[in-house]
Amino acid sequence: MCLYFLTGHEVHQVMGLCEQNDNKLGQIISKTAYRGSTFNELLFFDGKFTYQVFSNYTQPEIKPDLELSKLRLGKLYYPACIKTLKNYLKKRQTQLNRKVKPQVRLIQKENTDSEGSRVSCLATGFYPRHINLTLFRDGQPVADHEITGGDLLPNDDGTYQMRKSLEISAADKHKYTCSVTHLSLDNKLDVALESDPGEPFKSAILSVLIVLALVLVFGTGAIIYKCRRRRADSFRCGYSAASTSRTS
Repeated sequence: MCLYFLTGHEVHQVMGLCEQNDNKLGQIISKTAYRGSTFNELLFFDGKFTYQVFSNYTQPEIKPDLELSKLRLGKLYYPACIKTLKNYLKKRQTQLNRKVKPQVRLIQKENTDSEGSRVSCLATGFYPRHINLTLFRDGQPVADHEITGGDLLPNDDGTYQMRKSLEISAADKHKYTCSVTHLSLDNKLDVALESDPGEPFKSAILSVLIVLALVLVFGTGAIIYKCRRRRADSFRCGYSAASTSRTS
């Protein structure tokens, strides 16, 4: 929680947070800032109160305020914060305990900046956030210093994604696979390399061009054949007419 107190043109800020780990009560921390700088930091844990003061005030000057802060943290803020945190976790329990399987793809794309290409393993749409993503070359894990990426990124639906990539040369003939383990999966998921999404499109274009070329060749041949056939028929008709005239 954060509180702001405005006094004329001066701003006092107070921030408080509490922790709970494995159903065990953690600490509560309170920080106070004045004019943009931290004034003090108070911590209450397991009945013990500690503090740090970032000011020029002497111990006798701040002792009454510290005793009051200790009382507020221990008797008021700490129980209220833990109760609020428990209620929040209870409401979010369904979401926090859900398991969503990752969608995994291993793709190779040509690199426009070099003659090689990039092999990328992408896992997306998974929850919870922890995942193991490993690239293999001929059955052996690729060294970490060769890999780029690997950052865990959030999706707008509350799931996560991760991508790991590897630059390879044009002459590379190794076999690449991607292996994924996640809480939502019963077994390890191994994914084989897919072709570049652009390659089927290129192949389709090439096939269409070949078909068009064949149609053009056969069409031209058919037209030439018909033209020659017409000329031959016209020549025979002319010859027959001339022969008939002489006979008469």
